[in-house]
Amino acid sequence: MSYWLSIVVATPSHSTVAGPLTYRSESLLPPGGLVRVPLGKREVLGVVWEVLADSGDLPLAQARSVLGALDGLAPLPEAWRGLVGFTAAYYQRSIGEVALAALPPQLRGLSAVQLARRLKRTPAADAETPDTTNLIALSPEQQRAIAEFDADTRPALLFGATGSGKTEVYLRAAAKVLAQDASAQVLVMVPEINLTPQLQARFEERFAHLGKAQVVALHSGLTPAQRLKSWLAAHAGQARLVLGTRMAVFASLPNLRLIVVDEEHDPSYKQQEGARYSARDLAVYRAMLESAPKDGGTDKAAVRCRVLLGSATPSLESWQATVTGRYQRLTMSERIGGEAGAGRLPLVRVVDMNHQPKNCTIAPPLLDAIGQRIARGEQSLIFLNRRGYAPVLACHDCGWKSECPHCSAYRVFHKIDRTLRCHHCGFTERVPRACPSCGNIDIAPVGKGTERLEEHIGELLAGVTRADGSLLRIARIDADTTRLKGALESQLASVHAGEVDVLVGTQMIAKGHDFRHITLVAAINPDNALFSSDFRAPERLFGLLMQAAGRAGRDADHGEASEMWVQTFHPQHPLFGALKKHDYPAFAAQELKEREAAGMAPFGFSALVRAEARTQDVAQGFLNAAAQAAQAQQLPAHDAVTPYPAVPMTIQRVANIERAQMLVESPSRAALQRFLAAWQPVLHETRQQAEFKSLIRWAIDVDPLAI
Repeated sequence: MSYWLSIVVATPSHSTVAGPLTYRSESLLPPGGLVRVPLGKREVLGVVWEVLADSGDLPLAQARSVLGALDGLAPLPEAWRGLVGFTAAYYQRSIGEVALAALPPQLRGLSAVQLARRLKRTPAADAETPDTTNLIALSPEQQRAIAEFDADTRPALLFGATGSGKTEVYLRAAAKVLAQDASAQVLVMVPEINLTPQLQARFEERFAHLGKAQVVALHSGLTPAQRLKSWLAAHAGQARLVLGTRMAVFASLPNLRLIVVDEEHDPSYKQQEGARYSARDLAVYRAMLESAPKDGGTDKAAVRCRVLLGSATPSLESWQATVTGRYQRLTMSERIGGEAGAGRLPLVRVVDMNHQPKNCTIAPPLLDAIGQRIARGEQSLIFLNRRGYAPVLACHDCGWKSECPHCSAYRVFHKIDRTLRCHHCGFTERVPRACPSCGNIDIAPVGKGTERLEEHIGELLAGVTRADGSLLRIARIDADTTRLKGALESQLASVHAGEVDVLVGTQMIAKGHDFRHITLVAAINPDNALFSSDFRAPERLFGLLMQAAGRAGRDADHGEASEMWVQTFHPQHPLFGALKKHDYPAFAAQELKEREAAGMAPFGFSALVRAEARTQDVAQGFLNAAAQAAQAQQLPAHDAVTPYPAVPMTIQRVANIERAQMLVESPSRAALQRFLAAWQPVLHETRQQAEFKSLIRWAIDVDPLAI
């Protein structure tokens, strides 16, 4: 007897084959089962989506058979399949692309025999009784937050100042869930890989009684074998605690009871390639799916899975959800030890650069403050969100600049290896001895990156020594200094050990790290975001500055003297007024008021349709033609959606590919989704037109973070 199965397989981006394919099987396989199936001339991994009554419109002669099943694995849970289906529909991607990308790469190539061999290596659980004798005492705010979280069922936003002890709340919430149910699983998400090791260390220490096999990490920094091992442990229910980055939201966790999203505001939770999903939003949706009544049950009041979002500077979408009551808000405004006068939030000093010496990089008062910290044996952090030595190398005689020949951007000057490097396409050349245009040998760097800032600070502090008379030590942490494996960990260890006096870096050190001896943080050039065309830029800047400020004074012994210095040419800007008071609610209220008036998120909804071609005319022409066709065909909800004319992207050429984008807005999320779903076939048809044959690719970005 033969059975007909609907199976999803990985299909190319925006393929016309977006849904499951029909296959014949000699045995009845359950939904969620993994199988090997033919696709064209290849054999690929597929996921059984449902059992069909018949082959539908597929002629029997064209039917292809399942080649084999991976019997050693339990079927992927119903809630997982629901999450994948929602993600594909909402973010306008094929369901096979999302489903197969969510599985470990190594799993896609394993046969049933290879998988069985791999499963035999799975270590046995070695859980013990938890040790609760050394738990730190909770602050009153932590106790209240935990009690309020336990008393509610809504998604919760933990709005806690930096250093207020949010991680301890996560640990206690996870411990309670794991203690209540011997099979329960907890997912803890962080925005970036470099934050995973230190958080993982804290969770492994607290949950050491579970054994190493039950606390696993899941992120792209793992080797394929490590990633498969962690995924299999989670899927089998053996891993009780999973820590990971945005990709971990798709981990197969059959007994998921709690999802924690740390630094929930961070843009890193939004995928920027392939299916452009928001892991934070999917975490909330997944908790709802996991809590749905099982096996036809009707107990809608029982919430099986909770979600806890945490941040000192929440995203405005999450904050607005607490205003309307959709989310529960838990507030912790005091740092640990704040009531005793220590551990308080740093004093924010705004330096008016209009009153400082012309062309100075570090204001004299700030330089003096750094010197005082060095004399006291304390550390300073100087933050500049631009790596390299200088953003441009220029000739002041003829006007030549270090433009990238393949991108509409400048190549950055890196002095340490004497190269000009494009940070968009990677094109790298040696620095020319003279101007390529006029031959002038006096070409000079323009602007400053972290590499030049590190050198400049060394020059300014050349005569400064430490309290013991030893030489000053300056370190730089950015993407250039942490390329080698283990480099970031070793550099952070030297900072924690007190071996660094002044730390220079980009945003990768401005958030999430627990530096105990830093008492001064300085932002050198934050003004660019104040007047950006992107309406989210002020929100990102405020969050980044608040997070950077949170690195200062985390040690109660130095908290009272900690400071955050901000150098700006616009000291009267309201953003800096809110920053000086550490008043996120005031900043959020003002931003939300402006966004509501403009109909922007979270009060309006948008999508970006991007196109890439060899010429800008083709890229823009494709988008405009598709929009005109949508209006001509009167697609569903077209009257509630506004497509704007296509325009070049900010960096319009990358690697000799021209890029254009079209903004589509609607006051209704449902209307926008109906329109985008109906627009997909129109976009495919438009691409087939002769004038757009040279189009390379197009993609839809729903709820874009940057416009």
